[in-house]
Amino acid sequence: MKEKTRDNVAKAFIGEAKAYFRLLAYAEKAQEEDAPEVALLFRAVAEAERVHATRHLGLVRELVVKDTDTNLARSFQREKSISENEYPEFLRIAEEEGETLAALVFSQSRDAEGFHAKLYERAIYHMIKAQMTTYYVCQVCGYVADGKVPDPCPVCGASKDQFKAVVP
Repeated sequence: MKEKTRDNVAKAFIGEAKAYFRLLAYAEKAQEEDAPEVALLFRAVAEAERVHATRHLGLVRELVVKDTDTNLARSFQREKSISENEYPEFLRIAEEEGETLAALVFSQSRDAEGFHAKLYERAIYHMIKAQMTTYYVCQVCGYVADGKVPDPCPVCGASKDQFKAVVP
C-alpha cells in the first residue's frame, strides 16, 4: 500500500474507533433521557463504526500487529511512556487549572498504566512457563489484577464487586 493511502487508512481507523465509543456514550445518554429508540439508533451506528474500524485495521494490520514478543515489548514501552510522561503532564495541567475530577482521573489512569506495564513484563514469564491466568479489570479506573481480585482496588479504592473477569 502506498504511503498516503496507508496514512489515510490509519487515520480512518482511529476516527472510526473514536466514533464507536462516542456513539456508545450517546446511546447511554439517550437511554438515561428515556429515549430508547434513539439509544438503539446510536448503538446500531456504533456497531457499524466498529465494523468500519475493523476493516480499516485489516488493511494495515501488518503495520500494527507484529509477533507476540514484539507486541509485548511495544505495549510495555507505550504503557511506560504514557504513565511516566503523558499522564503526569496531563495531571499537572489539570491541577494548575483547578480541574479536580480530571486530575483524579488522570492520576488513576497514570497509576493503572504503570501496573499495565508491569503486567506486560510478567507476561513473558507466563508465556515461558505456559501458565494461564485470569485477569480482573476494575471498571472504575482500569487497574488490571493478575490472578486474584483485590479488595479494595489499589488505585481507586473500588470494592471487589467492581472488577470484571477476563477469562481465556
